[in-house]
Amino acid sequence: MATEYFDVLIIGAGLSGIGAACHLKQDCPNKSFAILEGREAIGGTWDLFRYPGIRSDSDMFTLGYEFKPWTNKKGIADGGDIRDYIEEAAKDHNVIPHIRFGHKIKGARWNSDRALWTLEAELADGTRKEYACNYLIGCTGYYSYDEAFTPEFAGREDFKGDVIHPQFWPENYDYSGKKVVVIGSGATAVTLVPAMTDKAAHITMLQRSPSYVVSVPQQDAMVAVLRKVLPEKLAYRIIRGRNISITLAIYNFCKHFPNAARRLLQWGVKTQLPANYDMANFTPKYSPWDERLCAVPQGDMFKAIKENKASVVTDHIDRFTENGILLKSGKTLEADIIITATGLKVQMMGNIDVSIDGKPFVPNESMSYRGVMFENLPNMAMVFGYTNSSWTLKADLISTWICRLLKHMDQKGVRQVTPRCNDSSIKRIPFIDMQSGYIARVKDTLPKQGDLRPWKLYQNYFMDMTLLKMANLEDSALEYSKPQVQQAQAREAV
Repeated sequence: MATEYFDVLIIGAGLSGIGAACHLKQDCPNKSFAILEGREAIGGTWDLFRYPGIRSDSDMFTLGYEFKPWTNKKGIADGGDIRDYIEEAAKDHNVIPHIRFGHKIKGARWNSDRALWTLEAELADGTRKEYACNYLIGCTGYYSYDEAFTPEFAGREDFKGDVIHPQFWPENYDYSGKKVVVIGSGATAVTLVPAMTDKAAHITMLQRSPSYVVSVPQQDAMVAVLRKVLPEKLAYRIIRGRNISITLAIYNFCKHFPNAARRLLQWGVKTQLPANYDMANFTPKYSPWDERLCAVPQGDMFKAIKENKASVVTDHIDRFTENGILLKSGKTLEADIIITATGLKVQMMGNIDVSIDGKPFVPNESMSYRGVMFENLPNMAMVFGYTNSSWTLKADLISTWICRLLKHMDQKGVRQVTPRCNDSSIKRIPFIDMQSGYIARVKDTLPKQGDLRPWKLYQNYFMDMTLLKMANLEDSALEYSKPQVQQAQAREAV
């Protein structure tokens, strides 16, 4: 099997992968690279998800790339607009010719003697192809594109209508005049409910327990003013900085003053709902930001409830019936369509089999180094964004740090770098500090983080900006080395 060599390989052509490629183009123009994408399109999440109302749950001035201003009027953007934005970035930086579509990566093998990753890709026609690189960047996101999480529901086979998971929404699906039940209370559910009121007879959001839901503006008056008086890039930077600060301030307020934050969030919801509405449907048992807040642009979900186009029911499912769902309370919800917005199947590294010199790499036995690399895993980075803010903020910082590292390795004349933890006092703690069900289900399989630098993760953009952009690359936790086989020989060998 012929093997094609690149200095850097990126797995995934979504928001993170295209961003990483753009950074490489800007900061490491002499590095050869390719993007291996399992699907046939750019955009990742924003191309995969096509359910009604699909939109960002973060503002686009922070979800957008630091190097490409978001010029659309909407701060909370539709999925199609985000996909177009990612494609524009790829075209602006001439990244598209570097993408190999229809390449699902099955395995990645590291050889220390050659300082070489060898990847096995399965092509759309079922054939296999090998690629090799010196440095590997995983931009695979955090969930499976092929599988979603759907609990087992008793009586599912009895239901006569359609059961749909939003991740696999049928193209041109017609729900006109239908009674719809959406199972779930997360971002997907609160997006679907108001979006489907355009055609459905009625929509009911059925939740086991409530989530925090906050109304956010669709457009920002300050944006229009700054765009009139300042150059686009400068206006973008100012708005971006302001929004990062606001988001971080809200997060810290919620964490430090949970009771006050709870009261404030509840007041914000109550003012937008009908008088005497049962607030139990919007009163979570957990503290704000123990799980991610759900954003609704212009309070669209609350408007749908007020207009009696949508309703919320908090109860447990007993079983599906022929015409709907029987609840534990004894109540029955009639439905023509049931949508299981029950979550994603979380996975790390795109479920790729990773090995080091013939030995499997076990993620939960390793700590994350600066949120970028992994303990004892050479020449590999993973782009994993924030859980309390926009994903891309961290992705941009990680890509910038990777480019710094690659240039530093060239200057040192080395081809291998491996994070090592030699401090036995470092306490290993969960990689993600959230109570969300989709995280809890896989917490034992995820990597760890440490309780001290450089192994500790900070959900704080400004701190990470300092630590990643200014970090000393001669860190004692980074072990640099030269392979027995030099670069030219390694390249020729493949």
